[in-house]
Amino acid sequence: MGSHFRSYIWDPVLILSQIVLMQCIYYSFLGLWLAVVDSLVQTNRSLDQIFSYKVLGFATMQGRLSMMAFILNSLTCALGLLFFIRRGKQCLDFTITVHFFHMIGCWLYNAHLPAALSWWLVNVACMALMAVIGEYLCMRTELRAIPVNSGPKSNL
Repeated sequence: MGSHFRSYIWDPVLILSQIVLMQCIYYSFLGLWLAVVDSLVQTNRSLDQIFSYKVLGFATMQGRLSMMAFILNSLTCALGLLFFIRRGKQCLDFTITVHFFHMIGCWLYNAHLPAALSWWLVNVACMALMAVIGEYLCMRTELRAIPVNSGPKSNL
């Protein structure tokens, strides 16, 4: 059997480690963006900003700034997809997985599913941004020309 370009075998350890890595990137950079946003308006930091659906909203300044942090985090996570996933076809899968685990975390933190429309809108927008930008970046690297060096040329 000849080797195929980009042939992959099922590697559950790699997939699970990529899921854990993307989840770590998601929460660490979300915490970083929320800390930056909180320093702008001098508010207290808490886990409510990450997991409570009541914080995200259009009515308050803190809610709008938290939504901005979530959107900036989706851009950062798209870079995580580029550097650690590196496959355009897998960007949507990993994006949905990260946000699914975030929804489960919010569900456990609040003891019920998030009920605010603003929470759902922000998370769907963040999923779309993360998947589309991550896929675009990965596709750009996948479609780069492969340099073919024929070695030293000889005069015949």
